[in-house]
Amino acid sequence: MKVTIDRLNYSDKQVEGLLTIFDGEEKIFNCWTLELPDLGNKPRVSCIPKGEYKVTKRYSSKYKYHFHVLDVPDRSYILIHNGNYNWHTKGCILVGKTLKDINADGLKDVTSSKVTLNRLNKILTDEFTLTIK
Repeated sequence: MKVTIDRLNYSDKQVEGLLTIFDGEEKIFNCWTLELPDLGNKPRVSCIPKGEYKVTKRYSSKYKYHFHVLDVPDRSYILIHNGNYNWHTKGCILVGKTLKDINADGLKDVTSSKVTLNRLNKILTDEFTLTIK
């Protein structure tokens, strides 16, 4: 299983991307991602650098089952979790079914985030490699 995030739209407020899961060469799932802007990997205000990361499944009372992106240089507790708005990320990666401005602030937000995260939990293994492009 291969998992990628293609970062598609960069702004000074956020980065919109597309997460794709492959089984061999076949695409088996897509969802949208939302991250903070690229501000040089600064904790809690920036997305993480492009690269390849080991990811493990994790549980917390706040997000239930979600994913922990490991070994990010100079960062800790980078998670893939549910949320809708860029301020929900705190440097993590949000997932959702669509991108839509749901709070009328002029920025796209992710929708159906909890449903999307539940679907990822059913598809993804407990450990996998994530490539961010």
